[in-house]
Amino acid sequence: MKKGQRQNKMQKIKQAGFTLVETLVAISILTLSIVATFTAVQNGIQNSTIAKDQTTAFYLAQEAMEFIKNKRDENALKSISGETNNWLTKLSFEPNDPCYFGRACRVDLTANNNDEIVYCGSNNFSDCPVLNQNTVTSLFGYSSDADWEPSIFKRGIKFREISSGTEVEVTIEMSWTSRWGTKSFQVTEILLNRQ
Repeated sequence: MKKGQRQNKMQKIKQAGFTLVETLVAISILTLSIVATFTAVQNGIQNSTIAKDQTTAFYLAQEAMEFIKNKRDENALKSISGETNNWLTKLSFEPNDPCYFGRACRVDLTANNNDEIVYCGSNNFSDCPVLNQNTVTSLFGYSSDADWEPSIFKRGIKFREISSGTEVEVTIEMSWTSRWGTKSFQVTEILLNRQ
């Protein structure tokens, strides 16, 4: 074999395989793309869980606000039919009402008795108990029956008088703690006397 042919053959052999550096670079690029994919999936799962919790909290706040409006309208209807109900009866009319101005209270729409609205024990939202969730129906409430387990959500309600006898401000605070941290928000609405 001639010298030129040997050099040609050696160059072809060198060009045919990967060098160690090329192999390490390829493995590094592959590893980075796999890690980036896993990170994106983890962030997606985290964001969807946070969004699910926020949506649930929003609907729980809306449920409480609708209950309060319904109670106000129920009082107005009783007043029209001749009863002497104030529009805030059993809400925030008298100092012994559970949601009297400044007190934190809670509503339980699953209560089978007249304890739908209960004083939380102080003026702080944080003193309201955690809502329980029914494992069968997925409803939220404060029942302690066997099918009910503690959820991550707390809901508190406060009334503030704006104009005596005609306007109140209702604030509902939702808070929850998950593995992504503690979150909270407040919903505030002005209610008018419809009597």
